[in-house]
Amino acid sequence: MKSAEILNEAINLKSTERFMLVEEILKSLDKPDVSLDKIWIDEAQKRLNAYRSGKAKGIPMEEIF
Repeated sequence: MKSAEILNEAINLKSTERFMLVEEILKSLDKPDVSLDKIWIDEAQKRLNAYRSGKAKGIPMEEIF
């Protein structure tokens, strides 16, 4: 079945069924990516090390909000 046919079928579903379908499709796209997780872990560690060594300064929460 082609995507246009699937879309046409989905549009004709009840709204609750469409919502459940969309939710499942979005969940299928939200899968962990180990390589991205490693990049963010490394970046967080660099930022923490820079903060602890005094190379980076924090901003008080009151200033941010």
